[in-house]
Amino acid sequence: MIKASDFGPDFLWGVATAAPQIEGAADLYGKGTSIWDSFTNRKGKIKNNHKLGVACDFYHRYQEDIALVKLLGFQIFRFSISWPRILPLGRGEVNQEGIRFYHHLINECLTQGITPYVTLYHWDLPQALEDEGGWTSFSINAAFNAFVSICALEYGDKVKNWIILNEPFGYTSLGYMLGIHAPGKTGLSNFFPAVLHTALAQAEGGKILRAEISQANIGTTYSCSEIIPYTQSENDLLAAKRVDSLMNRLFIEPALGLGFPTADWDLLEKFQIEYGTWRLNDRMKFDFDFIGLQNYFPLTVKFNAFIPVIQAWEVKAKSRKKPHTAMGWEINANSFYNIVKQFAAYPNVKNIMITENGAAYHDKLIEGSVVDAERIEYFELYLAALLKAKNEGINISGYMAWTLMDNFEWAEGFNARFGLVHTDFKTLKRTIKYSGYWWQEFLRN
Repeated sequence: MIKASDFGPDFLWGVATAAPQIEGAADLYGKGTSIWDSFTNRKGKIKNNHKLGVACDFYHRYQEDIALVKLLGFQIFRFSISWPRILPLGRGEVNQEGIRFYHHLINECLTQGITPYVTLYHWDLPQALEDEGGWTSFSINAAFNAFVSICALEYGDKVKNWIILNEPFGYTSLGYMLGIHAPGKTGLSNFFPAVLHTALAQAEGGKILRAEISQANIGTTYSCSEIIPYTQSENDLLAAKRVDSLMNRLFIEPALGLGFPTADWDLLEKFQIEYGTWRLNDRMKFDFDFIGLQNYFPLTVKFNAFIPVIQAWEVKAKSRKKPHTAMGWEINANSFYNIVKQFAAYPNVKNIMITENGAAYHDKLIEGSVVDAERIEYFELYLAALLKAKNEGINISGYMAWTLMDNFEWAEGFNARFGLVHTDFKTLKRTIKYSGYWWQEFLRN
């Protein structure tokens, strides 16, 4: 049985959250409309037509929730600053009520001995900017840089740990190519400009923080999945390379000064030519202090000529009779180990933090207790794999569980429960799950 102490005395343990998923107060205290506020109002986009609205009401209950972070034994609380809460129209006039809220939240963390890790963009783009084209518009970068500057000047004396973007491939692909996340746009004509402006934003945001904040520890986070070919046929192997270049390489390689990964897919070569991205390599490069990896599942892919563009499709875990979570995501700790090693192999990656990892299950409510033994088993497997990678010499400095409490899980609404703390979305009562108590015990040893 592994213990927290096996990772060493300097290893950091935390929980991760995001403003639109927990804060609530969606249209209160001067906050502007976000693309997710708009998206949830479009019928059929969110399971059961759930709305953001109150969410977990973290805005009014943050003291109680930071106390839970402390009670469970975590050192780090990762949260995001809502762009439309600071700048209701995305640029221009600053909402002082929003500024004050994050001062209060940061102060509460520090008072309770919790280190804040602040994410600058966790998907809640101001709708006013989306009306101008959002991440597809060249004007987005100036607006984002202004937002970063405001946050740096307001909070940089108290917050030293910063994450520029959360899962850039996630929001560009799901929101600007497939249309299943906000803002619901589709097609390569939206996806490619969103990718380019996002790659610029992650570097330029880092440069602003470096200039404005002394002793800043700056990172960005990447969703990642080991891509496994279904067979060793040439078609399946090439399909896996194409998917890997999108899901794992598309944003880290520009940050490392390598440009976009064009070698394994002629479509990306065409993207580079059409947009002249090689001219922007220096602007897309930034020397991050750490990169955050966010892993939930591997992806087994098979060549399929009928799938547009990528010509690959996923062979689901269920159809392969593999263990999986309530969302159908394959449970594979060895794959987690492999993807950490893949990212660590880049020469310029200095430090890795796991900034999200967790699982959704159908938790059982039994006599007032929330029983989630499957989630405990999941964490045991994945932490053992992480320790193996660390013991092999990979510089892994921390781990953040997703997530503190059940919340609004994007297109899944309130149906997918990842929390260590159960949220009753009718009464907003918090109840620590068995997995939360497991973490409390784990972090004591």
